[in-house]
Amino acid sequence: MMNNLFLIFDPSTSLNFSFNWLVMFSWIFIIPYFYWSCSSLFSISWKKLLKNFFQEIENNLKSHKTKNSLIVTSIFLFILINNILGLFPYIFTASSHMIFTMFFAFPLWIKMIIYLVLNKTNMMMSHLVPLGSPIFLSFFMVLIETVSNLIRPITLSVRLMANMISGHLLIHLLSSISLLGETFLIMSIPLMMILILLETAVAFIQSFVFAILISLYINET
Repeated sequence: MMNNLFLIFDPSTSLNFSFNWLVMFSWIFIIPYFYWSCSSLFSISWKKLLKNFFQEIENNLKSHKTKNSLIVTSIFLFILINNILGLFPYIFTASSHMIFTMFFAFPLWIKMIIYLVLNKTNMMMSHLVPLGSPIFLSFFMVLIETVSNLIRPITLSVRLMANMISGHLLIHLLSSISLLGETFLIMSIPLMMILILLETAVAFIQSFVFAILISLYINET
């Protein structure tokens, strides 16, 4: 048994290398399915999922911002694949690390802030004080809105990371019960199946929430 429960999230395969990060490129093996002469059930399911999600993003964005739909859909697909791969035994879960989630959240957030400062400064400043706010509360409203804008990439990253870590820790703890004997093993199997189904749903939901929030932030620029 591991001395440290969080070792299951350690990306290091040795003292000098972190080859576990290579699992992020596993999506490359899925691409050839889209080029089969006869589509499989797997490729048909993915096409329907992507088509529905792409349509959802286009409906969510303003008409002049639909060009960002492809970027948001790509982020959703990449995160979703990494979330699902992390549910398989002995496969590293990249999305459970802050560096992975920050890689998507921070560049997009910085890009939107720079765009607003350079092109829509007046609109950006007017959003700091919501319409109808009392004059004596203006200072506090500016402070609150500024803080909420600054922590957006952090909350976006932590939400995904925390959900993936909590689910994997729960699965690991429950699987450790089976070491106590055959009786506990038989009792834990139904719970493990339910938990894995729940974590599969969480993998989809968190990917969807991450992408939808990004599309909402893009809408505000």
